[in-house]
Amino acid sequence: MAAIRNVETMSATERLDFADMAKRHLIQPWPVAGEIGAEARGGIIAGDGIYVTDIEGRRLIDGPAGMWCTNAGHACEPIARTLYEQAMTLSYNSPWYTASEPSVRLSGRLAAHAHGDLDHVFYTTGGSSAVETALRFMQFANNVFGRPAKKRIVARQGGYHGSTYLSASLNGRPRDHDWMDSAGELVVKLSCPNPFRRPAGLSVEAFCDMLVDEFRTTIETLGADTIGAFVAEPIMASGGVIVPPPGYLTRMRDLCRDGDILFIADEVVTAFGRLGHVFASKEVFGIEPDIITFAKGVTSGYFPLGGAMISAALLERLRHSNHSDAMFAHGLTYSSHPIGCAVAETNLDLLEGGLLAHARDITPYFQAQLKTLEDLPLVGEVRGLGLMACVECVADRESNNPLALDLEVGKRIDAHCQHLGLLVRPLIHMCVMSPPLTITRPQIDDLVSILRRGIELTQDELVREGLWKD
Repeated sequence: MAAIRNVETMSATERLDFADMAKRHLIQPWPVAGEIGAEARGGIIAGDGIYVTDIEGRRLIDGPAGMWCTNAGHACEPIARTLYEQAMTLSYNSPWYTASEPSVRLSGRLAAHAHGDLDHVFYTTGGSSAVETALRFMQFANNVFGRPAKKRIVARQGGYHGSTYLSASLNGRPRDHDWMDSAGELVVKLSCPNPFRRPAGLSVEAFCDMLVDEFRTTIETLGADTIGAFVAEPIMASGGVIVPPPGYLTRMRDLCRDGDILFIADEVVTAFGRLGHVFASKEVFGIEPDIITFAKGVTSGYFPLGGAMISAALLERLRHSNHSDAMFAHGLTYSSHPIGCAVAETNLDLLEGGLLAHARDITPYFQAQLKTLEDLPLVGEVRGLGLMACVECVADRESNNPLALDLEVGKRIDAHCQHLGLLVRPLIHMCVMSPPLTITRPQIDDLVSILRRGIELTQDELVREGLWKD
């Protein structure tokens, strides 16, 4: 049995062995060709609450909560106990011809939290497979309904929806498609709903009108009979925590309803407390989607689980179609995994038992404290909602090579912050913060203080090296 490591007992030689083994055998996500299969990323050895401990023994605030997901915090005993107890009760069952008790119970609890008639769930292993499931379901449904041409998918520039083939085809972030193939012929990209980057001289209200008109024109040009789905994160997470203009999502929902276009809300990040609710579509944005995809916070990252909440009306239409023998030939070995579903139930217990209320209570303080960073010359905007925020730096004002300098900015801020005690998620020239929901006001003060100092040190470096001036 593998030993559970205590960083305090690791020797310098063991730390070097860790890096060497990683370089020789481990391929991590999103590598560049020049380092693929030969890199060693920073080692994380332990976690407790909002903190992680790295291989050097430094205790760091987990600013991104892993990958937006460690909502209940690290080393949460009730969740850890559930993992063990469920594994000792039923470690696995095939979802092809059996169902586990945790998966059935969780389905009912999720349906009670979802909006409108979203009362059925198809479980997956994560966010990418959840979005992939929603898209394949759309294609299947339109085939059954006799609409084989209604398959186009509308997404937005700046969005991120996953790494499987169809889900990745929707991604609209810079460089996501530079070297990767995709089902581009199926996807139509609308403008990014980022008020900070709106055209000069345009009010936020006029910007919203422009975005909605763009979608309306797209439907009229392509024909609603060719568009199967509009897929949108309520807040663009990995695109830089883009909060759309007020009323944008409700108006886009109306256009979808008019064209019989499925509105798929990608709540992989925004669900399970990140915005203070189990699902945020209705409570925060006033929309009732046809499908909601989720993952990440559903288990607080303790077990890979995701899913798609699907409208009962859609399922009813399929059951009463002329093709009762049509098979939705889609499934995953680990769909409805009993351990994952049991963990999600315990996670829901924690959310319902006070964590959601705490997240809603702490949010105004979190946002206000981060907003103070806007007095720094390098910071262009601090934006966010709930317990997710982005600090966007604007180094490119003085750079002859904006992308190169922006990359430097993110990496430099992250490096300084790690030395000071904070993990940052650098997105080119942006710093994303989405800490565990358990964070307290004093811990927020620590986070903001360290981030401020990391940005100040980066400013000083850039000026000293002649790369930037405020």
